[in-house]
Amino acid sequence: MLKGPFLDKDFIGSNKNYDKADIVMLGMPYDCTCTNRAGTRFAPQQIRVESIGIETYSPYFDKDISDIEFFDAGDLEFPFGNAEKMLKITEENVDCIYKDNKKLLGIGGEHLVTLGSIRALKKYYKNIAVVQFDAHTDLRDEYLGEKYTHSGVMKQIANLIGFENIAQIGIRSGEKQEFSLMQKYNTHKFSPAELDIFSDKKIFITIDLDVLDPSLMSGVGTPEAGGMSYIELINWLKYLKKFDITGIDIVELAPDIDTTKTSTATACKLIRECLSIL
Repeated sequence: MLKGPFLDKDFIGSNKNYDKADIVMLGMPYDCTCTNRAGTRFAPQQIRVESIGIETYSPYFDKDISDIEFFDAGDLEFPFGNAEKMLKITEENVDCIYKDNKKLLGIGGEHLVTLGSIRALKKYYKNIAVVQFDAHTDLRDEYLGEKYTHSGVMKQIANLIGFENIAQIGIRSGEKQEFSLMQKYNTHKFSPAELDIFSDKKIFITIDLDVLDPSLMSGVGTPEAGGMSYIELINWLKYLKKFDITGIDIVELAPDIDTTKTSTATACKLIRECLSIL
């Protein structure tokens, strides 16, 4: 008879009981609309493997995630090349999480998966605001004739909840008309205090890992120089902790691009910090 011990395939610190969980970690391994370097569909599983190398205690939030009731549900299974079906599968499963009075911690996968989550969330909350950390505007109407892509996810979300309910942080790349949209609706934010306009909202945080500088986070599909440091991102999250955060996703890690695994390890630690503020 096998005696072990065995390494867990779930994210470090997760529990085994869905019913007792307050937070559900859901893998969303999709990358069919990636416009540069693909590979984000491999992120959720690689994050779980790499998580065994981090500590469960967050010194930034003085919290141990092993004391948090969160359940790792594993990865959804998506059809290749069918964005609309992927969005439907995501929406249906996220809907179940909120129907059971739990919160989502989504792991992408490309940024388009966020749209499916917001579609589900909108059924439960009428006062949603989305706080986007990203290098890119993601405000295109279409890309190569396709409506649903990771480069237009925030435009689709704005169509659902209104530009007045969107904040975009860390943006440093996009087309001129996308920057014009940000200026028109004042979505581009530069200091945490600017988020106080959302003090009465249900906040969904979406973090595209390319918001971090590629010197730290090279394992992304579209790296952009001039990004945040890890500590800068943490300071934004510390400010957001006082808000009513109803869900978070972390997207766009392409783990095989960074063979040092530094990007994946950083993503794991960021997930730990996000669990600490949910």
